[in-house]
Amino acid sequence: MTPSPTLTAPAPVEKDNKRITRGWTFYDWANSVYPLVITSSIFPIYWGSVTKDINPTDVVSFFGFQVPGSSLLTYAISFAFLLIALVSPFLTSLADFSGRKKLFLQFFCYLGAAACAGLFFFTKDTLTLSTFVFIAATVGFSGSIVFYNSYLPEISSEAKYDSLSARGFSMGYVGSVILLVTCLVLITFNETFGLTKGFATRLSFLLTGFWWAGFAQIPFATLPADPGRPAGAAAADAGWLLNGFRELGKVWDQLAGLPNLKKFLLAYFTYNMGVQTVMYVATIFGDKELHLESTALIVTILLLQVVAILGAYLFAKLSERIGNTRALSYSVAIWGLICVAGYFVQAGWSFYALAAVIGLTMGGIQSLSRSTYSKIIPENTPNTAAFFSFFDVTEKLSIVIGTAVFGLIAQITGSMRNSILSLIVFFVLGFVFLLTLRGKKLREDAAPAPAAFPSSPPLTVRNEG
Repeated sequence: MTPSPTLTAPAPVEKDNKRITRGWTFYDWANSVYPLVITSSIFPIYWGSVTKDINPTDVVSFFGFQVPGSSLLTYAISFAFLLIALVSPFLTSLADFSGRKKLFLQFFCYLGAAACAGLFFFTKDTLTLSTFVFIAATVGFSGSIVFYNSYLPEISSEAKYDSLSARGFSMGYVGSVILLVTCLVLITFNETFGLTKGFATRLSFLLTGFWWAGFAQIPFATLPADPGRPAGAAAADAGWLLNGFRELGKVWDQLAGLPNLKKFLLAYFTYNMGVQTVMYVATIFGDKELHLESTALIVTILLLQVVAILGAYLFAKLSERIGNTRALSYSVAIWGLICVAGYFVQAGWSFYALAAVIGLTMGGIQSLSRSTYSKIIPENTPNTAAFFSFFDVTEKLSIVIGTAVFGLIAQITGSMRNSILSLIVFFVLGFVFLLTLRGKKLREDAAPAPAAFPSSPPLTVRNEG
C-alpha cells in the first residue's frame, strides 16, 4: 500500500511586495465587471425586457412551469450559488493539496468570462438556454473569488489586510465603472454606431467577457506560481482525488479549536443574506416596483459604484480606529435601516439618497468582511484556499437562502417591498452575532493541526477592542 504523501508548505512569498499586491488587485479590476454589468445593471434590465417581450404579464414558461420572470432570475442566482457551494470546498481543498491554486483560479475565470460572452446570443427564443449560460457565468465568478481571496493572507502582512482589501474592491469599482460607461454609451447612442438597442445591449455582455479574461492576465502573470503537488504525491494512486475531502476534513478539525472563527462565519452568514440579496435585486426592484427608466437605473448604479470606492476606504480607516468587528457592526446596523427605508422609498430624490447610502456601506462591508476573516484564520497556514472555502460556502449559501426567500415572498405577496422588509431579520441576527465578538481578540490559538500539516509558528494575538 502506497503511503500517503506528506504536505509540505510552499516556499514563503514575500509579503507586501508591490508588484504582487498590485497585480492581485487587478483581478478585482478584471472580474468586477460581472457583478456590475451582469448582476446589477444591464443584464437584469435586458432580462426584464425579454420576459416582457415573451409575455406582457412577465410570466414565462420554464420547463413547463409558469414563473414570474423576475422570480426566475432570482431562482437562477440561487441555483448557481448552491451549485458552487457544494463543489467549492472539494475544489479548494484539492487546490491546496495539489498546489494548483492559480490553475483553479484561471479555470473559473475563463468559465465565467466565456459564459458572459455567450450571453451575446440571449434573445426571447433562447430564454431557457440563456438561463443556464447565466448560471455558468455566476458559477465562474463565484468559483474564482474563493481562490482569489485566499491569496490575501499570503501576499500581505496583517497590518495591511484592511487597506489592501479596500484597494482591491476600489480597483474593481473603478474598472467596472469604466466598462459600464462604455456600454452605456453604446446602448444610448446605438443608432450613431449603426446598431439596434438590443444588439448594443448584447454586445455589452460580449465586452464583459473579453474585459474579464483580458485584464485577468495581469494577476495571472504576477501572483506567485503554483508550487505543484507535494513530494511523494506522484506515487499516490487514483485515491488522490479523495485528498480534496481529506484536506477539507483536516481544516474542519481545526475549526473546532477556533470558536471566534465560527462565530464570525455565523454572523457573516446572516448579515450577508441581506447584503447580497439587496445587491442582486436592486435593479429588478427599481424596474418592477418604481418603474424607473433603464437609463436612470444604470446611471444610478454607476454613481453607486463611485460612492462605494469612498465607502471602502472610509470603513478601512474606521476599522483602524475602533476595530474590525465594531466597524462591521455599525455597517450592519445601517443596512438594517436601508431595508426599512427601501420599503417606503419612491421614485425621486428618496431613491437616489438611498442609493448613495447603499454605495457607502456596500464597499465597506464587503472589504471589511474579507479582511476580518483573513485576520481570524491561523497565521501562516498552508491551507488558505481550504479555509477560504468555508468563507466562500458561507457566502454562497447565504445568497442561496436570501435570494430564494426574496423571490418566494415576492411571488406569494405580489410585492417586492414585502421581500425587502423581510431582510431586516437577517441584519438583526448578524448584528447580534457580531456583538459576541466585541472586546475579544480576533486570532486565537487553534487546536494542534493534524500530522499532515507542517507545524506553524506561534500565532500572534490581536486584541479587537
